[in-house]
Parts: sequence; structure tokens; C-alpha cells
Amino acid sequence: MRLFDAHCHFDFPEFDERREQVLARAREVGVQGLVMPGVRRADWPRLTSLASREKGLWYCLGIHPWFVGEHGPADLLALEAALGAKAPECLGVGECGLDALRGSIDEQLPWFSAQVQMAARFDLPLVIHSIKAHDQVATLLRSERWRGRALIHGFSGSYQQACRFIELGCYIGVGGVITHDRAKKTRDVISRLPAGALVLETDAPDMPPAGVPKGQNSPEYIPDVFSRLVELRGDDREKLAEVLLENTAKLYGVAANVLAPS
Repeated sequence: MRLFDAHCHFDFPEFDERREQVLARAREVGVQGLVMPGVRRADWPRLTSLASREKGLWYCLGIHPWFVGEHGPADLLALEAALGAKAPECLGVGECGLDALRGSIDEQLPWFSAQVQMAARFDLPLVIHSIKAHDQVATLLRSERWRGRALIHGFSGSYQQACRFIELGCYIGVGGVITHDRAKKTRDVISRLPAGALVLETDAPDMPPAGVPKGQNSPEYIPDVFSRLVELRGDDREKLAEVLLENTAKLYGVAANVLAPS
């Protein structure tokens, strides 16, 4: 059984000095690789240096809504140039999106729109951060006539919002939140969505599953998320693992055996 972490900030300093050990433990429990989303231009070189097709370490490049204030027009030009260079380990655009709880949606919208347009131009998937902004994100994707693939990372909206995203070609990220008994709404939504629309993620070092201290999440906990997903849905464990990996491969446009090398 092969598992994959579709969204993990493995480049963050929290993993410094222990990255190889964490990766080894993750592989021991069946996690065959991960995708690291970019959040600011200053971090992009770190992503490219860590990327390794042989190890199943991939990345995306983007400007996160929390950090738009650190960037200017030249950074969008740099992003476009980097995406156009088509490095084989670069699989998408993001993390980008909207966050109603931090910063101004009005300030974030032009940055999100620009990255949606770049993704369309280069035929790359989007990795989308959407906090209390699902309707605005869906509206922007429709206005941009989005026809590609996208991951709605850390989804915690309603069933109706999830279905609208799926209709737009989006996959729904399933992470540690479903391991918490208090997350009744999200657990109910995830249990009802088609398996073909779901991918596993950790958002490590953030969004820890139950029992893991704040800030200490890791890709090695993907099996915990997967086990709870199996319980919630009642699906066959082996078949669900295959579906989730194939979903992630379709999302990122890479064959499953290449994305998650054994």
C-alpha cells in the first residue's frame, strides 16, 4: 500500500537537522513521497534544492495570501519565469488563494487571480489556500474560466461548497482535522464526497492530527489520517489507498509510479 502527502511544508525550518530521519520514518509507514508548496519568493531556492524525483520530493511555486505584502510586480514576473523554465520537479502553482481571517481579501485577490492565470497559461494545477473564503475562491475560478486541476487544501467548508469545487475540477484535501472528534461538520462532509475527489495531505508542520502537539506535524502521520478516513467512509482499505494515490497523480499530472517511487 502506497500513501502520498499532497501538501507538506517539508522545506520549513522545523524540519532542519532531522529531514532525512523524518523522511525515513515516513517511508517505513508507506508514505512514498510529498509535494512542497511555495509560500514566498525568498523560499523558492530552498524548495528547488530539496527536490528529488528519486526520493519522491516535489514542489510547487507560489505566493501565499499571508505574504502578498512582502512582494511586488517583479516577484510575479519572477514566478512566471520560474514556471516557464519547466523544472521537472515543479508540479504546480501555489500555495495561493484567499484568507478572510488574515489580511485583506481585496489585497489578496489580484495576486490570486494572477497565479490562476499563470497556472492556466502553463497548464499546471493550482494549490489553493481558502480560509472562510470558499465562495470567493469559487467565484474567481469561474470568472477566470478555470478548466484545469486544483487542490483545495485544508478544506473545512460545507458539503455544497465542496461539490461546487469538485464541479470546477478541484480535489479536496483531507488532513489531520478529520482525526479530531470536534470536527463533526468536516468529518461528515468528507465521508459523503466521492472518493475520486479526495487526496491526503498533512500541511506539516501545521494542522496536526489528534495526539500530535501543535507545530510537530509530519508526513509520517499520513497513515493516521488515512486510517480515520477509512473509518469514516467504510471503504476497503487497499482500494481506497489506490484511489487516493491515483487522484494525486491526476492532480499533479504525473504517473503514480513516478510521483510515488517505491
